[in-house]
Amino acid sequence: MFPDPIPPPALEFALQVERLYAVLLRTAPASSEQEPSLGGNLLYAGELAQHGRALLVAGNIAGAASLAATAITAAQKRSIREGVADFLVNSLDEALRILKNEIRKRETVAVCIAAAPEAVEREMLERGVIPDLLPPAVLAAAACGPSILTWRVAAAPALWLPKLDTIALDCLHELPDQESAAARRWLRLAPRYLGRLAQGFRVLRCEPDLAKLFLARASEAVQREEIPVEVEITRDDGEGVLRFHPPISSVPHP
Repeated sequence: MFPDPIPPPALEFALQVERLYAVLLRTAPASSEQEPSLGGNLLYAGELAQHGRALLVAGNIAGAASLAATAITAAQKRSIREGVADFLVNSLDEALRILKNEIRKRETVAVCIAAAPEAVEREMLERGVIPDLLPPAVLAAAACGPSILTWRVAAAPALWLPKLDTIALDCLHELPDQESAAARRWLRLAPRYLGRLAQGFRVLRCEPDLAKLFLARASEAVQREEIPVEVEITRDDGEGVLRFHPPISSVPHP
């Protein structure tokens, strides 16, 4: 049996991050040999409220160097506790020292300044700090696309969710275009950056044919007892909730 449903706030946040991630990667250079990345780009996420947190996480997954700001102490502590920000600093000078180094190396980093965004933005303008990506354009462009798959398992998610992730990645490798490369990056890195908030489920935006392929292979893995727990997969395109049960012989008895 499954535990309680996925908490709506956790699912909503994960979906918001996924939408923003998809929009961010539209600006990444195309590559036929590797995953797209925003390494070397500076993303300014603004106030570290709900949208800012989601944008910072999306930037982390996309590979950007990101900057946010908030004067709210609770938000500052939460950003560090949940791993949304890597560094909490007191000034733009401190933030730029970290960001410049990571941008030069094309590495991912997220920095939060403990100050009001308005003050930080004024100083950025005065000093000629121009981010490559800004929140208004990113948020305005965020929109729904193909269907969303959500999956979870009835027990031991740390053990069996990665098995389902591998199945999804194998399906994506059969479609070696830029869109599937972005989805592969999402599957690899989203669990890390979404952290505890989404540790019990996964979300993936994909085309209907890919969804069908994943469903078929997930069902086969359960029937072959490669995943010996019940699997729940939800599609938002009208198919609803599907559950795959392992053979009775593989279900532990009390």
